Amino acid sequence: MTRRLAEVARQVGVSEATVSRVLNGRSGVSASTRAAVLTALDVMGYERPTQLRGERARLVGLVLPELQNPIFPALAEIMGNALAQQGFTPVLCTRTAGGVSEAEYVELLLQQQVSGVVFAGGLFAQADAVHTHYHHLVERRLPTVLINAAVDHLGLPQVSCDDAVAVEQVVGHLNSLGHEKIGLVLGPADHVPSQRKLEAFRAYAAKLGLPVLDELVEHGMFSIEGGHAAAARLYPRGATAVLCASDLLALGAIRAARRQGLSVPEDISVVGYDDSALMNCTDPPLTTTRQPIEAMGRAVVELLVKRINGGMVAAEELLFAPELVVRGSTARHTARTS
Repeated sequence: MTRRLAEVARQVGVSEATVSRVLNGRSGVSASTRAAVLTALDVMGYERPTQLRGERARLVGLVLPELQNPIFPALAEIMGNALAQQGFTPVLCTRTAGGVSEAEYVELLLQQQVSGVVFAGGLFAQADAVHTHYHHLVERRLPTVLINAAVDHLGLPQVSCDDAVAVEQVVGHLNSLGHEKIGLVLGPADHVPSQRKLEAFRAYAAKLGLPVLDELVEHGMFSIEGGHAAAARLYPRGATAVLCASDLLALGAIRAARRQGLSVPEDISVVGYDDSALMNCTDPPLTTTRQPIEAMGRAVVELLVKRINGGMVAAEELLFAPELVVRGSTARHTARTS
């Protein structure tokens, strides 16, 4: 018992007397400290005292931004199956406009005494967003893993697709087809994966001697409508090809081209990102970057379960290599005729 008190106290950063008060149900301990002690007990594999048992189930929260983008339900299915194989039950939490926020989901999950949380496409990737709820999880020492690039100061493990490699593959492909004025349709300006794509594009395009023009970069929301609006601004500036930060943005870019009387790929080549479901069934079939979500999802679960079982997991980023899938939305550049 003394050894357990010392280990939990060291894990939480409090005194052994404080841990003892929590285990014996005594007053004089703040709610956040009490929760941190109980979480540490679970993470370290110790049984709670009888009076403190019963609430914690083997639940893992999967917090996703939405389910309209097919990449997110695909990820949820992969992780849900992997969690079930490990004896955990996934709890799917999806944000919608005007619905439950990420921070509110975190509070709900903590109330359910979840064993861990996974975030995909969340506010962790937006530099200008509020990140208090992530810090709250770190303080509680609740096992948490993020999918794709995050802002620098969160101190949580990440499993990401390599944006730089993805951009180099796409730019190399388009350049081989004779495209020089390549436009970018990215997510919001504070979105870290979009920032990485832009930095990689500037570096690689300059290496190839391609023009790097601010007027050929547009930002928008991750939706078909956002892609349509951004691409519609790009086409009059002379872009002959467009690299998009998601498949939905790319579908919007194709729609914008047709609204302006342009053909894809004869006049404009369009490349997406994700290779989400049915992208081989669009008109034309979409050339896109495939995220290796099977490998990424299983890596997320492996890291999370290791942390839940008391193992050490470094707060670092694991980068997975993407694959360019060439289909019918890209073609050799020929000068437009008026």
